Amino acid sequence: MSGEPSRETRELRVDSAAVGMRLDAYLADQLPRYSRVQLQRAIHQSQVTVDGRTVKASHRLTAGEQVLVQAPEVLRCGIRAEPIPLDVLYEDDALIVIDKPPAMVVHPSRGHWQGTLVAGLAHRFAELSQVGGTTRPGIVHRLDRDTSGVIVVAKDDRTHLMLAAQFERRTVQKEYLAIVSGSPELDRDQIDQPIGAHPYQRERKAIRRLHATSREAQTFYEVEQRFRGFARVRVLPKTGRTHQIRLHLAHIGCPVLCDRLYGGRAQITRGEIVQGREDDQVLLDRQALHAQRLKLVHPTTGLPIEFVAPLPPDMQEVLRLLHTHRALPA
Repeated sequence: MSGEPSRETRELRVDSAAVGMRLDAYLADQLPRYSRVQLQRAIHQSQVTVDGRTVKASHRLTAGEQVLVQAPEVLRCGIRAEPIPLDVLYEDDALIVIDKPPAMVVHPSRGHWQGTLVAGLAHRFAELSQVGGTTRPGIVHRLDRDTSGVIVVAKDDRTHLMLAAQFERRTVQKEYLAIVSGSPELDRDQIDQPIGAHPYQRERKAIRRLHATSREAQTFYEVEQRFRGFARVRVLPKTGRTHQIRLHLAHIGCPVLCDRLYGGRAQITRGEIVQGREDDQVLLDRQALHAQRLKLVHPTTGLPIEFVAPLPPDMQEVLRLLHTHRALPA
């Protein structure tokens, strides 16, 4: 992604064909390069004037009016909006909750400038918080690229700060579902191991004690079902360190299935689960980790609110085959 683009300014004169149109609809018709949501944001941020005055997006046009438009802020600050489909679980005036699919990066980073969650958010929503900076509008917390599930997004700075405070105080209740290779020795336990920088692989984290980069990390887990060679595990992280769940489960000898960084394999085929038959169909090619539940205090109402994301089809199919072909005797 290059530096800040130059700001485009357009001058439009309303003709008789546009009389009575809403301002935002008129701009979307005249400036197809931008989405209607981007243009609504520009109007809200006073980047659009009609005869020298700021108006609302719902302003009805009259013949001869002069409309002056500056490029929507979303392009000026470096995020290029993209019409990416988003599965919205919940939305109100303060926040948005998305069921993030696997293989989607949350915000732009090295090697991932397009197809991000924030690009889809910028296209669809007129207002997003700016607390996280120009490349992370609305983003209060994150999920790894290949982790699916619930992620909450703030529409304004006040909401962002209040949500961030809950994450920092560890009052947000997060629940994940993981399919792991192997089977944990205990039915339930808390893993309490500090996490720090890996000594020689920058993309990985490591269990490290008494190191300058180490920070405490706790993960509670409970085995929901055991199979031959695998297990379904409910995970409740108490802290929110990078790669925490993946690293902690690998630490106890049960890495998340298809975790290429910590599990030693990147995919699993149907034939590897349904033993005794040749079948190279890939069932899963991303880590089997899903953020299925998030509970927090709504920053506006002050009441607890809970969001649930259904298990995605790839993990559903793996569990179905495990039930059918790897179930343990009762």
